[in-house]
Amino acid sequence: MFFTYLRRELRRRRKAALVVASGLALGIALVIVVNSVSSGMGKAQDKVLQSLYGLGTDMTVTKAAGASAASSQRPRFDFDARSDDSDAEQSSDRVMVQGFQTLATTTVGKVGAQHGVSAAAGGLSLQVVQVSGQFKQGQFQQDQNAGGSRQGGRPNAQASPQGRVEGGGANFGVDSYSVYGTDVTKPALGPLTSSKITSGRTFTSSETDAKVVVADKSYAKEKKLALGDTVTIKSVKFKVIGIATPDSGDAAANLYIPLKQAQTLGDSKNKVTTIYVKAADSQQIDVVKSTIRKNISGTTVTTSADLAKTVSGSLSTASGLAKNVGKWLSIAVLVAAFLVAGLLTSSAVSRRVREFGTLKALGWKSGRVTRQVVGEAMVNGLVGGALGIALGLGGAYVVTAISPTLQADIGSTGGNAGVPGGGGPGGGGFGGPGRQTVSKALEVALTAPVSLSTIVIAVALAVTGGLVAGAFGGWRASRLRPADALRRVE
Repeated sequence: MFFTYLRRELRRRRKAALVVASGLALGIALVIVVNSVSSGMGKAQDKVLQSLYGLGTDMTVTKAAGASAASSQRPRFDFDARSDDSDAEQSSDRVMVQGFQTLATTTVGKVGAQHGVSAAAGGLSLQVVQVSGQFKQGQFQQDQNAGGSRQGGRPNAQASPQGRVEGGGANFGVDSYSVYGTDVTKPALGPLTSSKITSGRTFTSSETDAKVVVADKSYAKEKKLALGDTVTIKSVKFKVIGIATPDSGDAAANLYIPLKQAQTLGDSKNKVTTIYVKAADSQQIDVVKSTIRKNISGTTVTTSADLAKTVSGSLSTASGLAKNVGKWLSIAVLVAAFLVAGLLTSSAVSRRVREFGTLKALGWKSGRVTRQVVGEAMVNGLVGGALGIALGLGGAYVVTAISPTLQADIGSTGGNAGVPGGGGPGGGGFGGPGRQTVSKALEVALTAPVSLSTIVIAVALAVTGGLVAGAFGGWRASRLRPADALRRVE
C-alpha cells in the first residue's frame, strides 16, 4: 500500500516534485564542482612543488649564501691580447656554485641518521658562464686610453649572464646555463625525479664519477643536442646519454651530471648545496624538521608546506576563491535548497489537507500519514541527488576539457627554498648568487577530478535534503485532524 500510494502521488505531482528535486540538484552540483576544482587546484600546486623538489622529497636542508660569498662568485675572465689582425677565437668557462652556501657531504649522512628520516641525498647546483670571442691588442690599447682597465698586463671583462660584452678591447659572446650534480646512487630523490626520461636513459648507480650527462629537453632543442653528442664544460667532455622532459613547468636545470663530476667542476670537493630528505612517516614531517634543525646547526630546513606558502599568481588566487568563496557559496546554496525543499513540501501538505484529513477519518494514524509524506520527500531528495551528480560530473568534465591555464609565481623563502639554481635555459631560476628574494613563473593546466568521496558526499546531501523536506512535511501532516477535511469541504 505504501509504495502504491507513493508511486501514484509522485506521478500526480510531477511538477512540484521536479521543482524540489531541481533545487537540491543545483546545490549538490555546485558542491561537486567546487570540491573537484579544489582538488584540481591541489594537484596543480603539487605539480608545481614537484617541479622544484622532485618526487619523493618531503623536505630539503640548505645553508643560505651570505653577501660576501655571493660577491666573491662574480664572474671575471682574463684573456690574452692578440695582434690587430688576429681573429683567433678565445673561450673561457667560469663554473660557480649556485644559490646556497655549501655543506660538507658528511652532513648528508648526519641528516640521514636523524630519527624519522627514511633517506637523504645530496646535490650540487652550479651555474656555468661561458665567454667566447676575439680580442685585439690594438683595440684594447685604444679602449684603455679612453678609460679601459688592465690587470696584470691582461684585459679584464665582467660578463653578464647572456649576450655580448664589449669594452677593454673585448668583444665576446656570453652564454649562461645551469648544471646540477645529482647523487646517482639514490635516483629516487632530487630534482631529476620531476622529469621523465623521454629519450635514452638515466644514470646507473655505477656512474658515480662518469663523464655522462642528461640534458633537459628544452635546452637540448635549443643547443641541438642529441643522444651520443658531447657537451664540453670547463674543457671536460660529457656524453649525452638521455633527454629529460619535466612533468610540469620548467626543468630544475639545463644539464644533470654525476655529483662527483659536479664537485670537481665547481672546485667543491666533498661539498653539496642541497640535501633532499624523505621522511619515514609523511604525518611526522614537522617533527622531523624540528629534529634536523635542532641537531644540525646552521642549516635551514624547508618543507613542501613552506614552499606552498610562497606560491602566488592566478593559481593561488583561484585556489583561494575555490576554497573560501566557493565553500561558503556551496553552503549558502545548499541551505537555501534545503529550506526551499522543506517549505515547498510543507506547502504541498497544506494543499492536501482534505486528502490527509479524509485518510485520517478512514482510520489512518498520524504516523502513517507522516511516513507517507517523508517517503515522498526522500524520493524527491534522491532524484535531486541523481540530477545533481549528473550536473556536477558534467561541470567537472567541462572544466577538465577546457583545462584553463593558471600561472604560479613561486618565490623562495628568504633564499632558502631548497631548490637548485637554474630553472630553465639561461639559468634564470631559484637561488642565484647573492639573491635572497627570487621568483619563478610556471604554467599549469587546471583539471577537476571527481573522487569517490565527493560522490559519497553528494549522496549524503541528497538524503539529508530529503530528510529535511520530509521533516517539514511530516510536521505539517502530523498536525492535521479529521475535522480539517470537513472544514475544507465546507
